[in-house]
Amino acid sequence: MTQKYSALPHSSLGPHVRHCRPPHHPEAKVSPDAPALEVMTDLERVRAVSIPAHAGIDAANQHMMVNGVRLLLVLDDDEYIIGLLTASDVMGERPIQHLQRFGGTFTDIRVADIMTPWERLEVLEYEDVARARVGDIVETLTTAARQHALVVERRAGGDAVRGIFSATQIGRQLGIGIVSACKAQTFAELEAALV
Repeated sequence: MTQKYSALPHSSLGPHVRHCRPPHHPEAKVSPDAPALEVMTDLERVRAVSIPAHAGIDAANQHMMVNGVRLLLVLDDDEYIIGLLTASDVMGERPIQHLQRFGGTFTDIRVADIMTPWERLEVLEYEDVARARVGDIVETLTTAARQHALVVERRAGGDAVRGIFSATQIGRQLGIGIVSACKAQTFAELEAALV
């Protein structure tokens, strides 16, 4: 059976037309006793921002800014995670150290040259995170002096990075200044900043 289709009529766009956007949902405020999953970026719901290892670090920095993130998953051609690149990696000492060691110019530096390779990445277990509180994650990040933490879920078909914790995002959701969250060395200091 052959279907007959009809062309739809056209009209002019007109001036001052906006595009549709999903409703803005500000990050929900949480307390230190809230479930940790409330502050985790769940990669089953939000697409991870990634970059290939062969990309230049200037492109990586631009990619971070455009996407409003400070961490990129570095992927190989088969989309396996081979490392992480943070804004601190790009803007910190690593590019200078690479140039001192190998020569060249800033534009010669690839993501693979300064990323943290997968072998050096420490991760949190999703099973542990599912039972943890926000305060536990803050304590974990401050104890490790880290801005981010990856969460791995063990699956029958192979492990998968399920989520990402960001100290900046957690600070926003706790309602404290980002600087205060970064300066807090212990959960007690962070808690004091909240009071």
